[in-house]
Amino acid sequence: MRIRLTIVACVATLLASLALYPLFKTATWFGSGLGAVLTVGLAGVLTRRLRLPILACLAIGPVALLIYLTAMFASGPALLGVIPTPASISYLAALLQDGWQEVFQYAPPVPVLPGIELMSTGGIGLIAFLVDLLAVRLRRAAPAGLPLLAMYALPARFRQESTGWLVFLPGAAGYLALLVTDARDRLSGWGRPVFTRHWSGEKFAHDRPDSSPLAVTGRRIGLTAVAIAIVVPLAVPDIHPRWLPGSGGPGEGGLTTVTTPDPLVSLKRQLVRQDDAVVLTYRTTDALTPEYLRMYSLDRFDGDGWTYSPMHGDKDARVDGKTLPAAPGLGDSSIRTVSTRIAVDSHVRGMNVLPTPYPPTKVGIKGDWRVDAPSLMIFSLRDSAGGRTYTVSSVRPTPTYQQLESTAPIPSDVASRYLAVPHGIPSDVVTLANRLTASASTPYDRAVKLQQWFVRPGNFTYSLDAPSPRNVGALRDFLFTSRTGYCEQFAASMALLARIIGIPARVGMGYTAGTRQSDGSWIVRTKDTHAWPELYFSGIGWLRFEPTPSGGGGQGSATVPDYTAPQLLPGAPTGGTTNRLPSTGSTPDGRSTAGPGTGLRHRPDPLDRNGAAGAFPPPDRGGPPIGRLLLLLAVVLLLAVPATLHRLSRIRRWAGSASHADVAHAAWDELRIAAVDFGLPWWPGDSPRATARRLMEARPLGEPATDALARLVKAEELARYAPAPGPATGLRDDARAVRAAIAAGAGRRRRWRVRLLPPSAIVLLRHGIGRVLDAFDRLDSLTLRRRHSPS
Repeated sequence: MRIRLTIVACVATLLASLALYPLFKTATWFGSGLGAVLTVGLAGVLTRRLRLPILACLAIGPVALLIYLTAMFASGPALLGVIPTPASISYLAALLQDGWQEVFQYAPPVPVLPGIELMSTGGIGLIAFLVDLLAVRLRRAAPAGLPLLAMYALPARFRQESTGWLVFLPGAAGYLALLVTDARDRLSGWGRPVFTRHWSGEKFAHDRPDSSPLAVTGRRIGLTAVAIAIVVPLAVPDIHPRWLPGSGGPGEGGLTTVTTPDPLVSLKRQLVRQDDAVVLTYRTTDALTPEYLRMYSLDRFDGDGWTYSPMHGDKDARVDGKTLPAAPGLGDSSIRTVSTRIAVDSHVRGMNVLPTPYPPTKVGIKGDWRVDAPSLMIFSLRDSAGGRTYTVSSVRPTPTYQQLESTAPIPSDVASRYLAVPHGIPSDVVTLANRLTASASTPYDRAVKLQQWFVRPGNFTYSLDAPSPRNVGALRDFLFTSRTGYCEQFAASMALLARIIGIPARVGMGYTAGTRQSDGSWIVRTKDTHAWPELYFSGIGWLRFEPTPSGGGGQGSATVPDYTAPQLLPGAPTGGTTNRLPSTGSTPDGRSTAGPGTGLRHRPDPLDRNGAAGAFPPPDRGGPPIGRLLLLLAVVLLLAVPATLHRLSRIRRWAGSASHADVAHAAWDELRIAAVDFGLPWWPGDSPRATARRLMEARPLGEPATDALARLVKAEELARYAPAPGPATGLRDDARAVRAAIAAGAGRRRRWRVRLLPPSAIVLLRHGIGRVLDAFDRLDSLTLRRRHSPS
């Protein structure tokens, strides 16, 4: 039945499942996962006990898991609360579908809702089944690491952050234990025993090959490999370990890992980051507040969300300092040429799309970077922008009021791509778009009215607690019911309403202008991650709008373009951006005075009850290095383990001494421990007198200690050999006196070493591990005896 290997396989699965903890707000998922692992393990033992073929094992394991899931989540419609029925299976399927939708409505850590708990429990159970099948049934322990590795991939997929090393170690230890246990079982099974009446199965159980030296070697190799994997990244300059938390401020040496915004999943994850890490810094020749740094252009809305069309770029599309294709629709309106030099922080990972002001005309950067002509997105399939510095030349339209009010026809290629609306848009959403813009006579006027409706004080509430919009129903709820969301809801809703009323629209994603520094440079942090709508006007091209509230009650670094201001006078030139929302102000250097306001949960809301914005707080330079402090604490606790074991064993030794013989043996053990700690000779086969003679030759003792040693020798001899032990009075004090004399003869360094890392504690730890392994050996012996016992 391979009881030991089954137990280790279950333990390895549970240890690897600890990697899932960053995904959940509470730990209730672990209990149900534990039950799933135990259920699968018991099912595997049963199939091996009954010697069923492997095809039966492939069916029994999942069926046992289904019964467990039914009892946990669908006991109501199930037969007797545990037996699956069509109704219970349908309920589980519906609950699983709810969990799948809930996963994309929350940013980790997510609440442990029933559907999400069902997904986690079923996933852990399936991995336990695969590990049991590979490692125990098929005896392929090495490939069993692949299912375990899947649980480490999930946090990276949904959080885009690596799992901490403290979580990695238990899973790695479990996998190493699985390999070592499998190797020991294989070695123990070498050869086919022939049983006779003179050589029974019981004798064979005691005469098996000794695999403990190989097991010790395997553990040492495994632990060394894990230690090297953790320590080497610290010593290699070009490797940035992502597992070690840091303070993360610029120039502070923190090892904060920054992930770039993914248009499908990670926008909210960037906004709720606790470290508020630096993404990039830049300088620009733009005298006004700089334009946003756009990365993605989301031009497709399929009813479930906004995404971008596939990007295309052959070798001729490499930017390489060449002039980029002209921006679609950019006409004869007045433009300003702007030059921007951007330096991406070295801790940024996976940034394969460049943040640039729109529209870029030339980009100077090393590497294989290409441009997608319709969207002007600059991307690379092999390079990352992390640690790079590049220069962007761009243009900034400054249209006049007359150009904005133009009603020139929209090109057919633009209309077909950017006016598409899926079937099934609720009629009340269409009615809302038409009602809001009924009094407007031109596309520009309609666009401005849409923006004003979103930013009108009291109309909407900015909050990062809102779930991500993943379908039309979620956007409809945002528009009519909750009226609460963050930039993704505002941008997606305005772009959809604009398309409904005939204005080509798309969603831009990237970063706001950030925060201006005293030296004239600008810093962009993760809190500046943003989404906004871009609307197309003939003769001008794509223009950015800003429906998301800014300031302390919204996206703190968001800015409203001047060309959308309601006080725009006919004939006045436009261009640039301003912070002229009712809840914001501006300073001469272009900074918002309304606070960071991105809704980060660790920041206090600077708004008072009347909605007035508070003062701009200083930039967040990161908190204390909590990760390093925890690492230091773990090291201190680890160093304290030997001394703690030493003291606990002494307490236990004297507490268990009830008779005179026990006290004598405890005092003799105390002497043995002192000899081991201070490196004195101690031979287990020597008599007490021979042992005392060796100690005296190795370390001369004073007269009081010599007399105390003589009393210890006499008491131990009487306890060993005499019919009745002698009196045990004062033996504890004698043992303490001899130890003090031995310590006095050692150097100061040796005494400190014994206090902190007593060698005897290492022996105790080794004996403890040996007892655990002996327990597994007893299980194997019992199994072997039962297998070969006469029926």
